[in-house]
Amino acid sequence: MSTLMVPKSEFKPKAFAYLRRVENGDQVCITDHGRPVADILPHRAEDDAELAELRGMLLKYERPMDPVGAEWEANA
Repeated sequence: MSTLMVPKSEFKPKAFAYLRRVENGDQVCITDHGRPVADILPHRAEDDAELAELRGMLLKYERPMDPVGAEWEANA
């Protein structure tokens, strides 16, 4: 995997070509006057697996401003 340093003025007209490089495993670092401003990285499938484990774990609160029913000390 290689990292390409690309000025933003060059990235815009060739964005699809750079995205194809990312699909093939390269990284693209977009620069502005030589200063890095954004990185484009290949998507990692394991990120999806981590999120899938969390799905369905969130509770829905009908009235989120109501007390939770547990006693606690905020200044402890």
